Amino acid sequence: MNRSNFWVRLTIVAIVVTFAAVIGQLERWRTSLRPAVQRTSNLHKPPRKPKRPRIESEAEVLVRFKDGVSLNSIRVLAARHNDRVEDEIESVNGLVAIDDLDDADAATVAEQYAAMNDQVLYAEPNFEIRLEPQPNDLSRRDLVHREPGISIPNDPQFGEQWALNNRGQDGGKDRADIDALKAWGISQGSNKVVVAVLDSGVDYTHKDLVANMWMRPETVPQYTDDELGSFDDLRGYDADANIADPMDDNGHGTHCAGVIGAEGDNGEGIAGINWHVQIMPLKFLGKGGFGSTKNAIEAINYAIERKSKGVNVRVISASWGSTSRSKALEDAIRAAGDAGILFVAAAGNNGTDNDRRPHYPSNYDLPNVISVAALDRADQLASFSNFGVKTVHIAAPGKDILSTWLNDDYRGASGTSMATPHVSGVAALILSKSPNLSVAKLREKMLGSVDKLPHLQGLTVSGGRLNAAKALGK
Repeated sequence: MNRSNFWVRLTIVAIVVTFAAVIGQLERWRTSLRPAVQRTSNLHKPPRKPKRPRIESEAEVLVRFKDGVSLNSIRVLAARHNDRVEDEIESVNGLVAIDDLDDADAATVAEQYAAMNDQVLYAEPNFEIRLEPQPNDLSRRDLVHREPGISIPNDPQFGEQWALNNRGQDGGKDRADIDALKAWGISQGSNKVVVAVLDSGVDYTHKDLVANMWMRPETVPQYTDDELGSFDDLRGYDADANIADPMDDNGHGTHCAGVIGAEGDNGEGIAGINWHVQIMPLKFLGKGGFGSTKNAIEAINYAIERKSKGVNVRVISASWGSTSRSKALEDAIRAAGDAGILFVAAAGNNGTDNDRRPHYPSNYDLPNVISVAALDRADQLASFSNFGVKTVHIAAPGKDILSTWLNDDYRGASGTSMATPHVSGVAALILSKSPNLSVAKLREKMLGSVDKLPHLQGLTVSGGRLNAAKALGK
């Protein structure tokens, strides 16, 4: 080997070995420094709070205390049991929602408070409420064949609204409807009447609803609750999330709202029973269609408070229910009646007798409650509809009902949920003509003006179908 080549190669090997050693040392330094750098960066990040599902953070029980027990005394008593007063229901004296901080069983906590009978009237768990499944969707065959005329609104899908003007299409029965055309010759509604839709919220941006959505007037202060805080309730209230925005993310509430008050004769979609009205969204049901008794009460409490501040809330439309009886919900609905608000409730979709198997809130025996059964387009009680000669007051169209849906859409649906807003809508139509009518007179007028149907005798209190024209006095 050439001596000069030997030294060249030895020099190259030495350089490579030295370079590798340097790289290895750098890697060891980088590895040793990494944990320190990570620890330093974490010092600047706030600790993350565990995220609890909303249902877990809700009050477990509803407790009504006797007269004379102050709110401060209630708070002291709750704290003694490691509980907290989550909310006071101002419209019902002594009623509070209590959150048990030990996460004990709600029924057990309710029993503990009920045992304090020297101070407590009643205590009950905060029941879960779910929307009842809709029996089926609208058939779209043989729907659009209406005779032209000045009494018919120009809404392009009005021909599909058999409940408002039934001409026997799609297997229906001629004139088996609420006689809307004749009613509109008397009144098409009034934007001075406010109907609260107690449901999953309302898509208040829907092109067929936006003109008839309630907005808080500048003269009315924003909603404030001592426990829950202040809300810039420009468009209503969401008691499910305790925020001011009642946007619907389910669709059910938007469908009910359209039956009551989709803008009529605007060349768009459908016509509501009221072409002009104010719809106030009261959201207490979430995206999945379930909520709680407490949240329903909270929303009713909101409507009562808004009325006390000058908002003309006259009707609450409630298209939901369960077999769980809540005294607290009953008291809240009674308080709404005392404030001059009619409460219209769905009779239920189990095909059962509510006289024997009660369904709430429709079964509450209160002077401001109207319970509604569902009819099909042939004027027959729908197969899914609950009934009750003592407890279900009136029947209205509730099968294959076309109405507004999310994102400017329209959809058909069936259920006593769909029958209920027909009654709520006619109540608002009556109030547009007789704004000072009491709840008792309004209820009497609606039940006393039905179209009597032989097959409803023995199934409902009135024995008849809702008739808007007769209710308006024609």
